[in-house]
Amino acid sequence: MHHGDVVVIGGGYAGVRLARRLDGAARVTLVDRKEMFFHRIASLRAGVRPEWTATPFIPYDRLLRNGRLAVGKVVRVDTAERQVVLGTGERIPYDVVVIATGADYPEPARFTGSTAEEAGKAFAEHQRSISLADHILVVGGGPSGVELSAEIRLARPDARVTLAHSGPALLHSTIGARAGNKARAWLEDHDVEVRLDAFMSPGTEFGSYRDAYGNVMTADLSFWATGTTPNTLWLRLAGHGDWLNPAGHVRVDRTLRVAGHPDVFAVGDVNDATELKITPAALAQADLAAWNIRGYLNNPGKHRKGLRLYRPIHRTPFIVPFGPADGVTVLPVPGGETAILGGRTTTLAKAKTLMTPYMRRQLGYA
Repeated sequence: MHHGDVVVIGGGYAGVRLARRLDGAARVTLVDRKEMFFHRIASLRAGVRPEWTATPFIPYDRLLRNGRLAVGKVVRVDTAERQVVLGTGERIPYDVVVIATGADYPEPARFTGSTAEEAGKAFAEHQRSISLADHILVVGGGPSGVELSAEIRLARPDARVTLAHSGPALLHSTIGARAGNKARAWLEDHDVEVRLDAFMSPGTEFGSYRDAYGNVMTADLSFWATGTTPNTLWLRLAGHGDWLNPAGHVRVDRTLRVAGHPDVFAVGDVNDATELKITPAALAQADLAAWNIRGYLNNPGKHRKGLRLYRPIHRTPFIVPFGPADGVTVLPVPGGETAILGGRTTTLAKAKTLMTPYMRRQLGYA
């Protein structure tokens, strides 16, 4: 039985999980500007290796059996009329709306354009540029910067590759010093130049880069893996700036709802529920929000009980591949400690396939 209309804005990891969880329990409309799901976890390899170009794209057509997909750009959430407004002028009514617009990543981990063909062309251009460059600079020593540097090195063993990081150690702000040391050892063993405490900015001449000490480096190609930006500018432009914190994330309570709006939820990278923006956290939020949305729809009275509270994930494994056959996995263990696992575990868990079979199953593909 369908108990109401749920509009999910954004077809990323959290959005597709939530839409599928509610399919059949409500009339679900998934709205996304892209024509198919973008498996971002595979995008760094796709930006380097031609045989992976098509891998990140998975059609939405098997995701929902009862709901529907609306391809378009959302420009406004009309809370008075309880409608989601698209750029085309279409207005989609809702009983519950979920903001799952995620975050914007630097190149090459980005869906460029609105079609898989356009994004594939962008990947092909990155592959061509990498194949021709003599010196490639990666700025940022977090998980994405380390993973991208490793992928580039394995694809271009003859090129000079430099990883510049503004912090004192790789991965230091996410998964700890031991994992960072392992990453640095792998990169240096594979002739990647690692520069720490090296804040970089574009230099005055094309292809030049300057660090905080005034030292100048030249490179044919650069990638900036220095963080993400929540996709919430559209909310600010639509007059919902009060929903956002100073960093641009949607403020939510522990039930993952926007304060003062019991029918507006936000899940995944777009909200402020956790600083750790990783796929397991997005999926966990989607599951909890699905439970709470069912409770909201099934109990129309003011005093709704049984809503679950989100607790940020602190004990999930954190995996950083070094290409398809190596990497580091940080596994929390009882007592607040962590175990550092190496290549075999990382390869089986993520590095070889980059979770592509898992995500294809999530979208209804074997």
